[in-house]
Amino acid sequence: MTTPWDDWDHVLKVDPDKSLTDGDTFDDVAKTGTDAIEIGGTMDVTTEKMRRVIDACRKHDVPLYQEPSNPAVVVEDDALDGYLVPVVLNAGDPFWITGAHKEWVRIGDLDWERTATEAYVVLNDEASVAEYTDADCDLDADEVAAYAEVAEKMLGQDIVYVEYSGMLGDTEVVGAAQDALDDATLFYGGGIRDYDAAYEMGEHADTIVVGDLLHDEGVEAVTETVRGVNDAHE
Repeated sequence: MTTPWDDWDHVLKVDPDKSLTDGDTFDDVAKTGTDAIEIGGTMDVTTEKMRRVIDACRKHDVPLYQEPSNPAVVVEDDALDGYLVPVVLNAGDPFWITGAHKEWVRIGDLDWERTATEAYVVLNDEASVAEYTDADCDLDADEVAAYAEVAEKMLGQDIVYVEYSGMLGDTEVVGAAQDALDDATLFYGGGIRDYDAAYEMGEHADTIVVGDLLHDEGVEAVTETVRGVNDAHE
């Protein structure tokens, strides 16, 4: 079975709690060459902030997904191509493994045709997402590879997401996760701020995710990361 992300090299994650840099617009964001835009953040996210970004992106052809941090911020909108829901495999708090998801199913009417999960392995213990989920980040390459294999073979996940959030990760760890997978798509996120980092991580992951760079340095810097991962995958 094919999925949209089979062909994604680059995902741009927009934090609805953060602004674009001066002079940038969402028209510019759509022209970076990214394969998809994912709207999501860890802290201070509201439905109003989510809607602001959705409305700004709805007229563009770039696939648009919401990554809800909790069920309360889910937005139902036809402009969205779907929902990518994190399942944090190494979370210390089970709420982020199945608890939040159970609540979403209980209180909502999920569109299962447009909903997929991302099997996260969080590895930067200083990141907000690690603190938020009480993640065990003290993992070596073998352990991360094992999580990747569990995600694909035992849990049937189509996306495995190695997340260093805020720092550039260890290519040995990312490569080990990639080697453990047969068909699932490996996402990598964290610390990609230029062409070289995008190229390097693109050699080990199917898809790189760039986020803070958009809000810190702007669309031109993001465009360089698109070029880097595309070159790595040629």
